[in-house]
Formats: sequence, structure tokens, C-alpha cells
Amino acid sequence: MFPPPSSDPDTPVRLTNNDAALARLSAVQKGYLTDPFVSAFVPRAHLQPPRPPLINIGTYVRTVAIDELVAQWLALSRDAETQCQIVSMGAGSDSRFWRIATGEHNSHLSKYIEIDFSEITSKKAMTIRKSKALGSVLGDPAKIQVSGGGTGLKSPRYNLIPADLRRPPQESLASILFEGPEPLLSSSQPTLLLFECVLAYIQHFSDGILGSVVYEMFGLEDSFGRVMVNNLKSRQVDLPGAAPYPTQESLPSRFLNVGFTAAAAISLRDIRLQYISRTEINRISTLEFLDEVEELNLVLQHYAITWGLSLPQSKHQSTWGAWGLKKQSTDVEED
Repeated sequence: MFPPPSSDPDTPVRLTNNDAALARLSAVQKGYLTDPFVSAFVPRAHLQPPRPPLINIGTYVRTVAIDELVAQWLALSRDAETQCQIVSMGAGSDSRFWRIATGEHNSHLSKYIEIDFSEITSKKAMTIRKSKALGSVLGDPAKIQVSGGGTGLKSPRYNLIPADLRRPPQESLASILFEGPEPLLSSSQPTLLLFECVLAYIQHFSDGILGSVVYEMFGLEDSFGRVMVNNLKSRQVDLPGAAPYPTQESLPSRFLNVGFTAAAAISLRDIRLQYISRTEINRISTLEFLDEVEELNLVLQHYAITWGLSLPQSKHQSTWGAWGLKKQSTDVEED
């Protein structure tokens, strides 16, 4: 089991990582997703009970949407005859690096950086070091270094960094990512930033091609949204970054107001109905019986995937301008 809560006021926020890891494990065990690495990040994974269908479907929709945007970014890097770098803010127990590094886009990734609370990164670093399946993907063991007194890891492509993302980026990240004789990030390579349930201030990391993906809640001022907020407050979890973006229409301004070229936001409900193939929807509909369709739609309508694109020159538009989720030909029936 996960360790019990402590008196640390940040503990409730960190425990949301446990929720996400267990939800992903459940979705994998039930056949919604394929992820051979997720069980390594969940203590006693084989003993964990499955989550309800509503949670599994929500995890599935969120995952396939973000995976599609990441896969497109890697494919566009290939088309541009370059490699790209990915920075995952609040990465928690995410296994995306290992899935990329063992997949078809492996050669198009130059650097993958994960950033989170030191309490989370220290556990992840220990998990990686103990697991042959995870450690072998990082490459030559002689080139893998433990950093920060055991709170981080450094390798040629993968870096795990402890930091408090609530601090201004220029204070918490600039010296780590861009300064020194060998900065972790290259200013000349396309860079994708991932924020999964991290309501953070976004500013430009470089003058190159930049993409950002945010998974977040919105619509918290209606009756169902207030229930969601109160449930989180009962666990001592607040959402200070949600207030400036109360509606789906306001979410792209997170990027546009800081100079991004383009941005879009789609609710998980619309992604499920219009952005996932009929074949895939039919497949997952056979996995579990769902009798909470109305509740599922209410929940999915309060989460969104938002993505922003910053292009320094118009000449990049032809290659990178099409990045984004694409509608499928038919809507899923809401029954």
C-alpha cells in the first residue's frame, strides 16, 4: 500500500499522484490501455482493486488524447529531420518516457525531462534503480547518475529533477534546464511541455519551436463543478490556478496571452464523442458494463485537453501548423 498521509500540508497534493497511478493501472488491467511499465510504479500492483468503469473510461480518454498529441509531435520532428525534447511538469509516476523509448518514435526523441516534488522524484528514482525493466531502457548503467542526494536521476536522454513547480520558473527551473556548461535543453530543438493536472504559469522556454499540452479541470462554478471542488477541499487540495480559466473558451488564453501562435481546447466529453475512432470506442464498450453514462458525461465535460503552439517563424507553419487532435468521421452515440 502507499504510505499513510503525513502532517505535511503538501501531502494531499502529492497523493493525487497515487490516485493517477492507480487509475492508470486499473485501465491497463481492464484492457483499456497497454502499458507494460505501469505496474513497476505501483506498490503491490497485483493486489490493487480495479477502479469503477467511469474512472477507467476517463483515464482512457485522457491518455489517448495526450498520447496522440505527443505522437504527432514526435512524427513532425521526424518530418522536419530533427529530434525533439519533451519536458513533463508534475510527471509523478508517469511511464510515457519508457513507452516512447521502446516504441516507433524512439529515434526522434533527444531528451526527456521529468520534474516533480522531491518526495515523488526520490521514490521514482529508487523504483527505476531497482527495476531491470525500467533501468535497462535508460542505457549504459555507467552513464546513469543519482543526483540531489537520491532525489533525482541523470542519464544521456532521461532526467528526473526535483523542483517545486509553484515557484516562478526563472527561479526553480532556469538554472537547471538552461544554464551551465552542458544545459539539459537545446534552444534549437522543438520542445514539448506536458502539464497533466498541473495548473502552472507558462512562459516561453526558448525562441525555438515550442508546444505545450495541459490536462486540467474547468467549469468549476456550476453545481457539478462545486461538488468536485468541495470533494478536493475535503482532502485539503486547492486549485488556485483554475480561477482565471473558468470556461472551455477561456482555456486557450493560457497560451495566447503569453505569445503563443495558436491554441485550442477540447473537453474530454467531446474527445470521447468525436476524436476517438468508432472501432476503438466499440472495443472499449465491451470491456465493462457502464450504467452511469450521464455521470460520465458530467465528469468528462469538466476536464479538457488544451494545447498551444509557438512558431518563431512563418516558414515552420507548413510542417508544424497541423499539430493537434483531429476529428473522426462519426460521433459516438450517447446512450
